[in-house]
Amino acid sequence: MNDDVFEGKWKQIRGQAKIWWGKLTDDDLDKVDGKFDQFIGMLQEKYGYTREQAQEEYRKRTI
Repeated sequence: MNDDVFEGKWKQIRGQAKIWWGKLTDDDLDKVDGKFDQFIGMLQEKYGYTREQAQEEYRKRTI
């Protein structure tokens, strides 16, 4: 995903992310601050995904 697109849609994605991935807290999402790589890293940390799994999980939910 293009970082600029992700950052532009961050407010929409942020609200959905809490629903889709319940382990993510407001503090976690504040740390991400619209950065795609940080978001993927947070999914890896919280859910034990590989980078590819985290990207696929994100892609499945946002298409």
